[in-house]
Amino acid sequence: MTTRPARAADAPDQEALRLAFAAPLDRARAGGQPLDRISLREHVREVEIGAFQPERGVTQRIRFDIVAEVVPHPEAVAEDDVDGILSYDTLIDAIDHELAAERLNLLETLAERLAARVLLHDRALRVFVRIEKLDRGPHVLGVEIVRSRAAQAPRLAEDDAPHPRVILLGPGAPDDPDLPAMLDRLARDPAPTVLIATPRDPAPHAAHPMAQRRIDLLALEQAAWLLAARDRRCIVVDSRTELDWSMRRGGLAVWAPSRIVLDSTHGPEGADPAELARWFAAEFHAVELVLPGGARLGGPVPEREAAAPARV
Repeated sequence: MTTRPARAADAPDQEALRLAFAAPLDRARAGGQPLDRISLREHVREVEIGAFQPERGVTQRIRFDIVAEVVPHPEAVAEDDVDGILSYDTLIDAIDHELAAERLNLLETLAERLAARVLLHDRALRVFVRIEKLDRGPHVLGVEIVRSRAAQAPRLAEDDAPHPRVILLGPGAPDDPDLPAMLDRLARDPAPTVLIATPRDPAPHAAHPMAQRRIDLLALEQAAWLLAARDRRCIVVDSRTELDWSMRRGGLAVWAPSRIVLDSTHGPEGADPAELARWFAAEFHAVELVLPGGARLGGPVPEREAAAPARV
């Protein structure tokens, strides 16, 4: 196995990380003119995270250490003005927000998102993040990163996310002769549309509820691929990144739900198509939810009746 040679930028970053979590005296001895910092140390949370199957459905202790270098604001300090500084709550709120957003597989992803969220604060210049798993054995596993505002890619505000029309199709949609005409109308509309296909046949039965949930979600994914096979404009997407890309370009996306549902921290309990459609529409702030069979569900998104399959 070949070890990647260290890049020129690696050494300064590693030294910066070492000093970020070092004692103040060590930082003073390092020389230079260090910026003011605020820190959150040894913040332990119970989190469901991990890429391996034994890490799903269980929580483990995760320890967070965050240090933020900030723009000095002597006036705010002199006037004891909490609104003029980067508050410690900013660091805790960043952890709360990212843990609630979705279930993640990688500590690296969580660290990147935490750093990006802290750097949204107008007084934050650089942030050091260390995250460690405490329950994976007789050792501590972790990741450490340093990110600066100057090198940070712009992060889109949540209000900039597209708001789709969500259409739940009936189980006979792939064979319906009116499907091509409906897709033609949707393709001409620049607004993004997400289609949710319904399985034609009942899913196989499993004795274990977690296995049954997986089987039910896979049945929905099979229905999505059957629909996509009917028309190449229907692109199957299974991740938030793919969905965002599809919605921003105004395409026709067919949702394969397993990944997003299983990785959601507040996902739907079952796999009923109408329940999933209702949850998806709320999660992605849909402007409209179209349901088959005349069903009506209450909630924050506009909904309207449609014959099965949905006709728009």
